[in-house]
Amino acid sequence: MENTEKPEMKAAEEPKKNNSFKIIAIILALIVAVLAWQLIMTKTKVNTFTIEKEQAQIKNASLQHNLDSLLTEHEKIKKEYSSLSGKLTEKDSLIAAKADEIQQLIASQADYGRIKKKLEYLRGITQGYVSQIDSLYKINKNLKDENVQIKDKYEKEQSKTSELSKDKENLSAKVNLASTLKAYNIKGIPVKMKSGGKKEDVEDKAKRTERIKVSFTLSENLIAPSGTKTIYVRIARPDDKILCVTADESNAFDYNGEKIQYSIKQDIDYQNKAQDITMYWDKTDEFIEGTYVVSVFADGILIGESQFSLK
Repeated sequence: MENTEKPEMKAAEEPKKNNSFKIIAIILALIVAVLAWQLIMTKTKVNTFTIEKEQAQIKNASLQHNLDSLLTEHEKIKKEYSSLSGKLTEKDSLIAAKADEIQQLIASQADYGRIKKKLEYLRGITQGYVSQIDSLYKINKNLKDENVQIKDKYEKEQSKTSELSKDKENLSAKVNLASTLKAYNIKGIPVKMKSGGKKEDVEDKAKRTERIKVSFTLSENLIAPSGTKTIYVRIARPDDKILCVTADESNAFDYNGEKIQYSIKQDIDYQNKAQDITMYWDKTDEFIEGTYVVSVFADGILIGESQFSLK
């Protein structure tokens, strides 16, 4: 059978096939280029993520190291001054709570700057703790040395003859002064009660404050009379009004020959040793903003003062 296809038709179909092949080749080249670009971008993102993750791990390790070092140093101080650290249990609890909070933030890989700020705040608290420990140590040492020296002098002067009566009177005055109790580390702490009155949260807002916690240490004094003593606490508002239940003589005590109001009183058994005391003033009226003054009295004498503020 003869081939009847004309040469002109074959010649016309050849360019069409070539054009189709070229279009397919271009499309394939574009697909390859797009896939190559996507592969490069994916690798770049993976590399960036890996680098960022490594950097975050390095930062977290640094924060963890700083936190561990700070807590190790804190425990070292507590052991060295174990006889005094019990007087700072409130601050010690605050340090432990802040450390737990930071530990949780590190574990959750929270914002580095936020963790660093909290770590610096905790460092400031621990430095304050060291300062207070040092202050308590010096106060205790000075009081012991002072009391021993005065008692020794007093006993020696007691044995002298009547010709030294004038010297004895002067010494007696010094002893009376030395026998005065002192209150130190006085704190007025505004608190809000939680968990049905079982838990105290430190507060700084006047509207949210429910009670004032007053804590202090009554000094050791070897020559002061021992036995029952009544401790009076006066809390003065920013407008100088005294927080008290009633404004009559039933709520007053003698000071410098006159009757003055008190906020709280407490009878204690004093046996010449340092004694931690805590007293509370429960809200009767709304607290106002400003600076409050806490004054502590014993034996009709002002033995210490401190301040706190409410916003």
